[in-house]
Amino acid sequence: MPKLSVLIPVYNEKKTLPEMIRLVKAVDFDKEIVVVDDCSTDGTEVWLKNLKDPEVKVFYHEKNMGKGAAIRTALSKATGDILLIQDADLEYSPKDYPELLKPILEDHADVVYGSRFLGGPHRVLFFWHWLGNSIFTLMTNIMFNINLSDMGTCYKVFKAEVVRGMKFRSNRFGFEPEVTAKICKKRYRIYEVPISYHGRTYAEGKKITWRDGFVYGWCLLKFRFID
Repeated sequence: MPKLSVLIPVYNEKKTLPEMIRLVKAVDFDKEIVVVDDCSTDGTEVWLKNLKDPEVKVFYHEKNMGKGAAIRTALSKATGDILLIQDADLEYSPKDYPELLKPILEDHADVVYGSRFLGGPHRVLFFWHWLGNSIFTLMTNIMFNINLSDMGTCYKVFKAEVVRGMKFRSNRFGFEPEVTAKICKKRYRIYEVPISYHGRTYAEGKKITWRDGFVYGWCLLKFRFID
C-alpha cells in the first residue's frame, strides 16, 4: 500500500486546526501529516509546539511568506508516495480522501483535483468568488486545451514523482495556477472528482481576496510560457 503525505499549510487557524488534524488522522490509510506554520500570530504555533504526535511532522516559518511558500516547505519534507494538499480551515473534508485517491490507486491518473462544481454538497456563498474562479478555470482550459471545472480547488493530489522534480516560485495563492500550468505542460493524466465544500465567510476567517485574482491571472500567463 502506498504511503500518503497530507500537506497542511497553516496561518492563524488555531480554532480549526485541532479538529482538522483529528479528521485527517481518522482516515484509514498509511499516512503522515506534514504541517507548516507560516508564522501564525494567534496561538497556532504554541498549540503545535505542545502537540506530541508521531504521525504529525511540524515545521515553522520565521516570517509570514504565504500559502505557496508553506506548500513548498511541506513538499520538501514529505516522504509519501502520494501527496495531498489540505487546508486547515475545515472548508474541505478528509472524508473525501477515498474518492480523491481512487484514480491514482487504480493508475488512471497522475494528478487528481477535487472539484466543488461537479455535484457534491456545498455551502452557498459568494457569487463573485464563483465567477472569478470560473473565469480563471476557463483561461486555464483555453491555454492548455483541457476541461477542468475547478482550477482553484485546494484539493490537489499528486503522485510524488510528479511534483518532486518541479520548482515552484509562487509564495502565496499563485501556487494554484502555477502548479496547474506546470502539470498541464507536462501532459500528466489529470482526473477530477466531486467533493463536498463548506466555504467560510470573511468573518469566519476566509483569507483570499479580489486582489489575489490579479495574481491568478498573471501567474497563468507567466507560467504558460516559462518554467
